[in-house]
Amino acid sequence: MVEQYLRQSPLAHLGLDGRAQGAGNGAGVAMSEQPFRGIVNLRARPDDGEAMAALKAALGFALPVEPNTTAASATALALWLGPDEWWIVTPGPEPESGPAMAATLRAAVAGRRGAVTDVSDSRTCVRVSGPRARDLLCKGTPLDLHPRVFPSGRCAQSVLAKTGVVVHLVADDGASGGPTFELYVLRSFAEYLWVWLEDAAREYGLTITSA
Repeated sequence: MVEQYLRQSPLAHLGLDGRAQGAGNGAGVAMSEQPFRGIVNLRARPDDGEAMAALKAALGFALPVEPNTTAASATALALWLGPDEWWIVTPGPEPESGPAMAATLRAAVAGRRGAVTDVSDSRTCVRVSGPRARDLLCKGTPLDLHPRVFPSGRCAQSVLAKTGVVVHLVADDGASGGPTFELYVLRSFAEYLWVWLEDAAREYGLTITSA
C-alpha cells in the first residue's frame, strides 16, 4: 500500500482544487473529482442463500439482485454489475477503507463459492451534476439516460467518449441543483475523460467544485 502522504489522485496534476468555485453560480454543469474511494469487486452466487445471508450480515444490507440497481448503508454502497458481480464502494480518503472492506467480505464468503478483489487504486470517480448533466453525458454514451429509464439509484456499465465507465445516478432531477451522476473510470483514462467532459460542457456553462 502506498503511504498516505505519497498518495496522489489521477487528476491531481490538473489543479482542480485551485480552480474550484462554489456551486449555484448559474452554470448548467458542475464537475469534481471524488478520489480515493474504496472499491471492492465482489463475485458471489445469488442462489447461494448462505453466502447472501453472510454478505448481508457483513454489509448491513442485502445485495441488489435486480439488474442495474444499487443498495447502500451509511458506510457502503453496492453497485450491481452483473448476475453474480457487484462493486462495494466505501468513501475515501482513508487508505484502509478498501482493504478493510475486502477483508470483511472475504470472511463472509470464506468456504463458499465467491471472490473478492480490492480494485480501489485502479479507478477514480468523477462527479457530474447540474440541470444540463444529462445533456452532457448523452453526447458521449449510448445509455438511455432519460429520467423514466434511468432514475435515481440506477447504475450501469457503459462507455462514455469511447472510455469504459460505471455510471451511477446519485440524485435525480428533482434534487437541488439538478441530477448528480458519478462516473467511475480507470485512472489511466481519467485525464482523457475529464478533458472531454470539460470541453463538451462549455456550451452549458461549467463550474469546477471541490471534492
